[in-house]
Amino acid sequence: MSSMEIVAVANAMVAEGKGILAIDESTGTCQKRFDSIGVECTEQSRRDYRGMLLSTPGLGDHISGAILYDETLRQSSPDGTSFVELMTQAGILPGIKVDTGAHPLAGHPGEKVSEGLDGLRARLDEYRSIGARFAKWRAVITIGENIPTSACIEANTHALARYAALCQEAGIVPIVEPEVLMDGTHSLDECYEVSEAALRSLFNQLYDQNVLLEGAILKPSMVISGAGAEQRAGIQEVADATAQCLLNSVPAALAGVVFLSGGQSDEEATAHLDAMNRSDGFPWPLSFSFGRALQSPSLKVWGENPEANVSAAQDKLAHRAKMNGLAATGSYESALE
Repeated sequence: MSSMEIVAVANAMVAEGKGILAIDESTGTCQKRFDSIGVECTEQSRRDYRGMLLSTPGLGDHISGAILYDETLRQSSPDGTSFVELMTQAGILPGIKVDTGAHPLAGHPGEKVSEGLDGLRARLDEYRSIGARFAKWRAVITIGENIPTSACIEANTHALARYAALCQEAGIVPIVEPEVLMDGTHSLDECYEVSEAALRSLFNQLYDQNVLLEGAILKPSMVISGAGAEQRAGIQEVADATAQCLLNSVPAALAGVVFLSGGQSDEEATAHLDAMNRSDGFPWPLSFSFGRALQSPSLKVWGENPEANVSAAQDKLAHRAKMNGLAATGSYESALE
């Protein structure tokens, strides 16, 4: 794929009023989700659940792409239609998670680095041949006593940049995801400081690795108070701090920004995104790449009766996708819920 084609795919991923559905949970994470609804986690049940999500009528109206797990990218519907073909028919770009998870960073207790660079070139070529048009790599950064260290931030952003360069070499758009975790009691200001440091380091590394920013997407966490903070910032405070952090750290050349929900409630994540998009002056689209904040209502309804509740569960996903599509254009209203 040429540079022009990579840029075209990146632009399609952040088309107006559209965002990305993240259904790339590892088997272990999926097990926890299914345990919470009393459904046995098997290859078939995972296929049925994700197939239900991907076949939601009208999903492509507000979802531009979906991030899949390796297993899901290779699966098909009961009628034999591959999930890749199902998505293509709906105008939804197939994506793939390629990191192999966050592991303890040697010499730095309490900090992690994401792995998966070994053999990545060959895996990307295979994923491209199956139909993937974009990929995702997630780094996790924890705020705590004397952390994150600069070593942790640099190790993770260097890995993100090398992954991104390999993606573009393979003709795949990279989503780079430096997630500053909500876990903890940190303040909004502390989150801002760490988020800005991570983003500045990331873009320095992307420049060093010759990554084409016009063909890349940033998936950041919002600048938000820790989940255990005594005084948590309000919606407008979060929106203003996040917007300011991005404007101070992210080059205008980038194709777009798709936020992760990172433990926020469904409606909270939507309200924050909407508040940001009610302001003007951003050089890139601000959209969403939510996992739980899109899936939660569907998962609960589907889990009550996986065979009978397919349509009802799809209605829940379609609604959340529409609400976030509106938020991506600054036209969401809580009354629509």
